[in-house]
Amino acid sequence: MSGEPDALAVVNQLRDLAADPLNRRAIVEDQGCLSGLILFFDHPNPQVVYSALLAVRYLAECRSNREKMKGELGMMLSLQNIMQKGTSPGETKLLASEIYEILQTSSSTEAEQAEAAASCRKKAQFFLGSTNKRAKTVVLQIDGLDDSAQRSLCEEALLKIKGVISFTFQMAVKRCVVRIRSDLKAEALGTAIASTKVMKAQQVVKGEDGSEIVIPFQGDSDVVVEQNINLPDYLPEDESPSQEQHKAVTRLGSMQDGASWLSTAANFLSRSFYW
Repeated sequence: MSGEPDALAVVNQLRDLAADPLNRRAIVEDQGCLSGLILFFDHPNPQVVYSALLAVRYLAECRSNREKMKGELGMMLSLQNIMQKGTSPGETKLLASEIYEILQTSSSTEAEQAEAAASCRKKAQFFLGSTNKRAKTVVLQIDGLDDSAQRSLCEEALLKIKGVISFTFQMAVKRCVVRIRSDLKAEALGTAIASTKVMKAQQVVKGEDGSEIVIPFQGDSDVVVEQNINLPDYLPEDESPSQEQHKAVTRLGSMQDGASWLSTAANFLSRSFYW
């Protein structure tokens, strides 16, 4: 248990770095980081798995990364395992499915390659041109999103909503870009943010002329927010990678290898980036 906070902290840091398009190629090229993320697809803590998937999803936004990611040992098989595993939460399966589809169709036309390369260069944008029609993107302007403490409150509120797939923050402009299931109303996000009592969200949309329009959510909205209350802290022991030596996890090594990668990743973070 003592290693648990370290695993989640390192994966979260790598996820946040991967959110910046300028870092994505360096992360994929660094020896050990990509294979380490794949190792954590089989981690017993669902939060670690989800955060690792988010990091990989960010990395896949960069077109030049996709062939290397697709060919990385265990990548596609691990994604399939997550999609097929009965204990995987719905949002986790959906995110794994999006990554799998992107990597599987990485050989595209020149036009598609140009579009993907353009999206890779745009900072602070997430899931541009997503191939999954079951999801949509909502941009929130959040009053009160001033520091890391408020960001943490916002993260906690969003993580409780059933149907939220992923989100990334643009702290400089007090915005949050949220990826949600297509059947989830944007108002549910506003209700969740308002529940913090210290922040208030408005939706940012594009007008017909391309300009941004900020639309406030109704203060008396009665939107019911369905929460993620049935997610286990840890997967059952019979789903533990240590007891499935015949499955894909054995190709990546033991959890000792995971501890070794944590050290590698921590050194990589400290020597390669400044934040």
